[in-house]
Amino acid sequence: MTDEEIQELIEKLVAEEKALQDRGVGEGMTEDEHRRLEEVRLELDRQWDLLRQRRGREEFGLDPDVVRARDPETVEDYEQ
Repeated sequence: MTDEEIQELIEKLVAEEKALQDRGVGEGMTEDEHRRLEEVRLELDRQWDLLRQRRGREEFGLDPDVVRARDPETVEDYEQ
Protein backbone atom coordinates (compact mmCIF):
# COMPACT_ATOMS: atom_id res chain seq x y z
CA MET A 1 0.00 0.00 0.00
CA THR A 2 1.11 3.53 -0.67
CA ASP A 3 0.89 6.36 1.84
CA GLU A 4 -2.04 7.75 -0.13
CA GLU A 5 -3.91 4.44 -0.01
CA ILE A 6 -3.33 4.18 3.72
CA GLN A 7 -4.56 7.75 4.19
CA GLU A 8 -7.70 6.98 2.16
CA LEU A 9 -8.38 3.93 4.31
CA ILE A 10 -7.90 6.01 7.46
CA GLU A 11 -10.40 8.58 6.16
CA LYS A 12 -12.97 5.84 5.45
CA LEU A 13 -12.47 4.35 8.91
CA VAL A 14 -12.83 7.77 10.55
CA ALA A 15 -16.10 8.31 8.67
CA GLU A 16 -17.38 4.91 9.78
CA GLU A 17 -16.32 5.62 13.37
CA LYS A 18 -18.24 8.91 13.32
CA ALA A 19 -21.32 7.29 11.79
CA LEU A 20 -21.33 4.61 14.48
CA GLN A 21 -20.93 7.20 17.23
CA ASP A 22 -23.73 9.31 15.75
CA ARG A 23 -26.05 6.30 15.66
CA GLY A 24 -25.34 5.71 19.31
CA VAL A 25 -26.51 9.16 20.37
CA GLY A 26 -29.84 8.98 22.15
CA GLU A 27 -30.86 5.35 21.77
CA GLY A 28 -27.41 3.90 22.28
CA MET A 29 -25.60 1.38 20.12
CA THR A 30 -26.41 -2.26 19.64
CA GLU A 31 -23.94 -4.88 20.76
CA ASP A 32 -22.89 -5.40 17.12
CA GLU A 33 -22.33 -1.67 16.67
CA HIS A 34 -20.20 -1.53 19.84
CA ARG A 35 -18.15 -4.46 18.57
CA ARG A 36 -17.73 -2.84 15.14
CA LEU A 37 -16.73 0.48 16.73
CA GLU A 38 -13.96 -1.27 18.66
CA GLU A 39 -12.81 -3.04 15.48
CA VAL A 40 -12.74 0.26 13.60
CA ARG A 41 -10.76 1.98 16.36
CA LEU A 42 -8.23 -0.83 16.47
CA GLU A 43 -7.81 -0.78 12.69
CA LEU A 44 -7.37 3.00 12.83
CA ASP A 45 -4.55 2.54 15.35
CA ARG A 46 -2.92 -0.06 13.09
CA GLN A 47 -3.15 2.11 9.98
CA TRP A 48 -1.87 5.26 11.73
CA ASP A 49 1.02 3.21 13.10
CA LEU A 50 1.77 1.84 9.63
CA LEU A 51 1.70 5.33 8.13
CA ARG A 52 4.06 6.63 10.84
CA GLN A 53 6.45 3.72 10.23
CA ARG A 54 6.46 4.37 6.49
CA ARG A 55 6.99 8.12 6.88
CA GLY A 56 9.80 7.54 9.34
CA ARG A 57 11.62 5.28 6.90
CA GLU A 58 11.01 7.71 4.03
CA GLU A 59 12.44 10.55 6.09
CA PHE A 60 15.73 8.69 6.43
CA GLY A 61 15.86 7.51 2.82
CA LEU A 62 14.87 3.93 3.62
CA ASP A 63 12.38 1.76 1.74
CA PRO A 64 8.91 2.29 3.26
CA ASP A 65 7.53 -0.80 1.52
CA VAL A 66 9.29 -3.20 3.89
CA VAL A 67 7.11 -2.30 6.88
CA ARG A 68 3.84 -4.06 7.60
CA ALA A 69 0.90 -3.25 9.83
CA ARG A 70 1.63 -4.44 13.34
CA ASP A 71 -0.57 -7.02 15.00
CA PRO A 72 -3.58 -5.74 16.98
CA GLU A 73 -2.07 -6.75 20.32
CA THR A 74 0.88 -4.43 19.71
CA VAL A 75 -1.09 -1.31 18.87
CA GLU A 76 -4.26 -1.71 20.92
CA ASP A 77 -2.78 -0.09 24.03
CA TYR A 78 -1.23 2.89 22.26
CA GLU A 79 -1.97 6.22 23.88
CA GLN A 80 -3.88 8.67 21.71
